[in-house]
Amino acid sequence: MYLALLVIFLQFFTFNTVEIQVQPSVKVKNGDPMSIVCHADISKSTDFQLKHNFTIFKDGKLVFMTVSDKEEAWYEVSVARSSDTGDYKCTVEAGGKTRTSDSLHVWVQGMTKPILTAEKKEVLEGEVVKLRCDLPEEAPPLYFFFQKTKMNSTPQQKYVFEAHRNFSVMEFAVEEGDNILQFDCFGRRYVQLEFENSEHSNKTLVTVREPFIKPTLSAKPSSNITEGDRIQFECSTVVARMRDIEIILQKNKTILNSVREEKILKYSTVATLEDGGEYLCKVEQGRASKTTKLNVHVSELFPKPILVASMNKLDENKELTLSCSISGFRKANFSILRKNSNGDIWLRNSRNLTMRVNVNDTGSYICKAEVKGIVKESKPVRINVYAPVSKPTLSVVSGLPEVVLGKPLRLICRSATGTPPITFTFYKGNEVKKTVINDTYATFLDENIRQNGKRGYKCDARNSHSSGVKTSNILNITVIVPIRNASLGSIPYGEVEDGSETAFLCSVNEGSWPILFRIFKKTNNEVLLFEKSEYADRVMWRKEGMSRQDTGTYYCIASNQANVTVKSHPITINVILASWQKGIIAAFVLIPIAGAVILTSWWFLWKKKKAKGPSMEMSGSALATNSTSEKLTRQHNDGDYFSGPDLESAEVEYTEVEVSTLDPHRGNKLSGLYDYVLRATLGMLLLPDTGLILAPVNVRADCVLCA
Repeated sequence: MYLALLVIFLQFFTFNTVEIQVQPSVKVKNGDPMSIVCHADISKSTDFQLKHNFTIFKDGKLVFMTVSDKEEAWYEVSVARSSDTGDYKCTVEAGGKTRTSDSLHVWVQGMTKPILTAEKKEVLEGEVVKLRCDLPEEAPPLYFFFQKTKMNSTPQQKYVFEAHRNFSVMEFAVEEGDNILQFDCFGRRYVQLEFENSEHSNKTLVTVREPFIKPTLSAKPSSNITEGDRIQFECSTVVARMRDIEIILQKNKTILNSVREEKILKYSTVATLEDGGEYLCKVEQGRASKTTKLNVHVSELFPKPILVASMNKLDENKELTLSCSISGFRKANFSILRKNSNGDIWLRNSRNLTMRVNVNDTGSYICKAEVKGIVKESKPVRINVYAPVSKPTLSVVSGLPEVVLGKPLRLICRSATGTPPITFTFYKGNEVKKTVINDTYATFLDENIRQNGKRGYKCDARNSHSSGVKTSNILNITVIVPIRNASLGSIPYGEVEDGSETAFLCSVNEGSWPILFRIFKKTNNEVLLFEKSEYADRVMWRKEGMSRQDTGTYYCIASNQANVTVKSHPITINVILASWQKGIIAAFVLIPIAGAVILTSWWFLWKKKKAKGPSMEMSGSALATNSTSEKLTRQHNDGDYFSGPDLESAEVEYTEVEVSTLDPHRGNKLSGLYDYVLRATLGMLLLPDTGLILAPVNVRADCVLCA
């Protein structure tokens, strides 16, 4: 047993190649036999038998399968058809191994002959022939071509594409004149980027019968008649069966009469010129249709009448005469009418009409003439009756007779009465600017407005009335010059003393009067202080009793009828103390200082008289004091008054002074006064609201320290 297993395991094999072939060739003629051969080339370790499973596919679909111990298999096709065209592959499976061949394209050339059948062999005109074309041995998709051939004519061809079946149907209409029809078909397919056609099918003959004969059309008494004569038309046919038969008489696509399920049609009328022309009789049954034509000539009995007016344009209350006549013909019944959209208005049964006209008589007029029941109408004659135009009025469209410089001026000229059309002419000065034809008014736009240009306008109006031209009054236009460059000034300017009067002057460089001037003070909310309209280019406003609350920024605004507002640059007013206020403040400050100086001097003299012999301590102190005095003297040599900024940046130097102890009885009495004088002497005082600064008053140090 172990030996047998060893023998089995030693049976090794491998696929070298798997090939597919076609015999006799990859191109096979339709109807010939062909063989698809699948061959497996296998290498084995020993000579042992293998079972081979052969599978052949066409376009991915299984077409053949067999099991063989041979290394090849044959798929026989006894009769090759175009449906056998495609890509073939074979697969071989043996001993658990599988190998597939490359793809091989096989082309079966040629298609089988199709089979054509007709539903009927005999049909009537107007019916249809139903056909069927079969390619039973071909596979879709396929094209089917059907052909209808008349005797001695080119075939009529139709085709159908069938994606999923190998047959198709088609219908052909049987037309008038068809007699014996021949039908055939053929197929087509698309292979290898090429079209391939089959043979033509068998030919099928179909016989056509007429359901009725071609109709006859006649006119009585004749096809050549005169206006006023009665003419009668007759159209008839012979039919195989009466059902669904219809006879129609028409002229210029207008049906005059029709009958159903009858063999004859009659129609009569009194002939007019308009009745001349081609008539058509048509007989229809189902889809069958036959026609017959007849030309009729109608001679003119009399020409159209002619209407003549004495005048086509005339003034109201004038006489108008209308006359109607027929060239070379007098025996007729005449009538004169006025055209109206709701129907013509009869005026008189006469050849002539005379009337006094008014504006409402404007319109179109005609005359009619009747002979032997034939009525003919003349061409319309237009009559225009004119009322005179009234004197026109010229005005500005916006209303007021004024215009802003640089803006366009639109004028309108109207005439209250007058028959349109009216011709309006506009003048600027004596120069014609524009001519307009309209009904009741016209407008003119002047875009060339100048400050010193012509300002007188007029217009005239006229129509076809004999009264002539009417002219409007002259319209003078005021040119409003917009405000330009407003400015605000004041007297005094800049600083104003408290309680004094200030005059504000607001002026403009240019602008038409009146001008509205307004003066504002700029705060958190704009405050209107003054407003006045002036026929001048400036205005002055005096404000009395200026106070500290009036300090601030002021500006003015100017405007006029041009609706252009111009704002000035702002100015600043600062209200300061009056001179008399400064004097009072100075008096109150300087008098105490002067008193202090006098007391200090008196004190110094009194001390000097009492102190004859100074002590050593006083001598030492005097030396220090002399040094201090020199420093103070140098500090104030440049003058007693300083400007504000110099004082603010200057530093006051203070010198330490050693003062000897005074007599307790004298010191107690005068110590308060001494302190006050020292502070007033060495300190600085800024007088409020005056702008003046008092500098320290020079005081000799030795006088201060001699106590």
